[in-house]
Amino acid sequence: MASDTRRALEAVLMAADEPVPPRLLAELLEVSADTIDQLCAELAAEYEADHRGFVLARVAGGYRYQTHPDLDPYVERLVLEGQSARLSAAALETLAIICYKQPVSKGQVASIRGVNVDGVVRTLQQRGYIEPIGHDPGPGQATLYGTTRMFLEKLGVDSLEDLPAVGDFVPGPEVVEALEQGLRPEA
Repeated sequence: MASDTRRALEAVLMAADEPVPPRLLAELLEVSADTIDQLCAELAAEYEADHRGFVLARVAGGYRYQTHPDLDPYVERLVLEGQSARLSAAALETLAIICYKQPVSKGQVASIRGVNVDGVVRTLQQRGYIEPIGHDPGPGQATLYGTTRMFLEKLGVDSLEDLPAVGDFVPGPEVVEALEQGLRPEA
């Protein structure tokens, strides 16, 4: 019975095109969510021990198969071959602001960036990285944006809590002071 459940788990995860939540797997396979977590941990350990080219990962609140991280250079060649649809620096900046400040309006993002972000927000929505998640209760009831499950999936994280703290990207006070000293005109 256990081997049939494991095989069925592998088959369902192989057929899925997005991460499958443990509770859905439990319903499909008629076992508990704890059993799913245990089986997934066992399978993941086996794949790692066998040095497979793929891993069973928990991302965006569910489980899915994905390529082994140390094989990224090879997979990137396949995925990026002939592809020129990378996000611009403006789109990456906007996405980072939305990710860390959500829920946030376009106006708030524009005030942080200092430029109009309408086109960039539209692009991020079209790619499925952000979506409207509510409205500001204040005047005008601006649309508030947040990141999507697809964003988490593409980033390879289970939840926003798994992202590094913003402080990890901000230089320390000594670096800021050195930069300020370098920008001052000499007297």
